Amino acid sequence: PLLKETDATTKCMNDNNYNKDMCTDYFLKYKNCRKFWHGIMMQRKRNGVKPEMPAAEERKKILESMG
Repeated sequence: PLLKETDATTKCMNDNNYNKDMCTDYFLKYKNCRKFWHGIMMQRKRNGVKPEMPAAEERKKILESMG
């Protein structure tokens, strides 16, 4: 689920000669995305739902339901 954010962060770093200060927004988006999906995984784990990480189609539905 973090592919888009990972790719954007990597591209920013490549485009800016690995100057992290130029990519703070991308790092923040990645961190927030990772935190969100980790929370989803932990909730599913507590509820006994398998697999703990939703499949791509289910992730899409989760994001759509949030607006």
